[in-house]
Amino acid sequence: MPELLRMPEIAASTMSAVLAGWPVAVNTAFSAQDVIATVETDKAVVDVEAEADGVILRTLVTEGTEVAVGTAIAVLARPGESVDDVDAALAALGVTAPGAGTAAPDDAVAPPVAASAAPEYSGGNGAVRRFASPLARRLAAEAGLLVTDLVGTGPGGRIVRRDVEAAIAQRVAREEATVHDASPAATAPVVAPVPAAAVVPPAPVPSTTAPAPRHAAASVEPAQYTDQPLSRMRKAVAARLTESKATAPHFYVRGTARVDELLRMRADLNDGADVRVSVNDLVVKAVARAHQLVPEMNVIWTGDAIRSFAGVDVAVAVATDSGLVTPVLTSVEGRSITEVAAATRDFVERAREGRLRQQELEGGSVTVTNLGMYGVEEFSAIINPPQAAILAVGAAKQEAVVVDGRLEVATLLRLTLSVDHRPVDGATAARWMAAFVGLLERPVRILS
Repeated sequence: MPELLRMPEIAASTMSAVLAGWPVAVNTAFSAQDVIATVETDKAVVDVEAEADGVILRTLVTEGTEVAVGTAIAVLARPGESVDDVDAALAALGVTAPGAGTAAPDDAVAPPVAASAAPEYSGGNGAVRRFASPLARRLAAEAGLLVTDLVGTGPGGRIVRRDVEAAIAQRVAREEATVHDASPAATAPVVAPVPAAAVVPPAPVPSTTAPAPRHAAASVEPAQYTDQPLSRMRKAVAARLTESKATAPHFYVRGTARVDELLRMRADLNDGADVRVSVNDLVVKAVARAHQLVPEMNVIWTGDAIRSFAGVDVAVAVATDSGLVTPVLTSVEGRSITEVAAATRDFVERAREGRLRQQELEGGSVTVTNLGMYGVEEFSAIINPPQAAILAVGAAKQEAVVVDGRLEVATLLRLTLSVDHRPVDGATAARWMAAFVGLLERPVRILS
């Protein structure tokens, strides 16, 4: 008996994903653990592996389509299984109408279809619920619309994105019409005409207004602008950071490290080395070491508990053309500095090519973000939930410092630690910053 391949839940709370590609052609045999579909989430490309040997009889979703989790995307058969009528097999599996197993992208331009009320069913409490895509439900909630009031034009009367946008446009049009009808010209009372003989000219009143300039300025044209549609990644980043700033009480601890010795050690490490070590690699390694020295920082907030970790996983912020991603280096405390450098370089290359895996973007208790390469001396960053902290690293710059009453020139690195006050107290963060600065100023301890 054929079976359906459904869109998996790639990450917790993920409601939809984009079917990026079909690596295996229809009617081509595949083996267990072969990649048979490629799925794109907000920040990663995920390979869907086959659970058993088989063949794809038919794909139900075209490449580039956004699909709700749980939606059928293909029908599979066992090796050697003969299926004469795929449509009948789909009907037996509950996919009865052509394309009923697919989820058309909400932002696609669909051919006109007859509008019909969205299908509905009654829950156990008698409440009526209508079928709508996850994106449509979210957009409706953000716009203050009730899904039950909308008309669905998707497959089977399902409410999709264009239905919500149409409802919003209709509401805006009604509001503009109301404003127009309520304008002074439309609402001014009608005054009966007064006979000319009864009109008494008013006494002249001295003018109190300045005369108009001889050369009145020409009307100013509105500024030109261009709207860039939001990508899935930009929407995800915006939602995540807004949630972080709204729910996590941030506080900030700042420190300054003298890093001349760190830079000399880096030069020695890179002398003749195949894998070059960056300052950021040393910072990541020092963060892991500081977390070992102050284990109260190696935590996250779950809502019900403060979760502590034995190993130290550190996320590294990587800027791409599509947006910011934060792949996680696991067990940094057990890696050599060259292993950290090689893994980070691999993350950067794959992030910019859009080839990070979802599991590489999850976990960690702290993130390192560095804007020093842009000449930024100091900045504060927003915590990546559910992590407890993020370290913002500026540029290393030579400055005048006073040492034992003498003026010297030193290379200083300014650091800002943003901390979630729910799992971490101020004194703990202060101890961590002191330990971290000490490691940067005596860098041989980073490698121990």
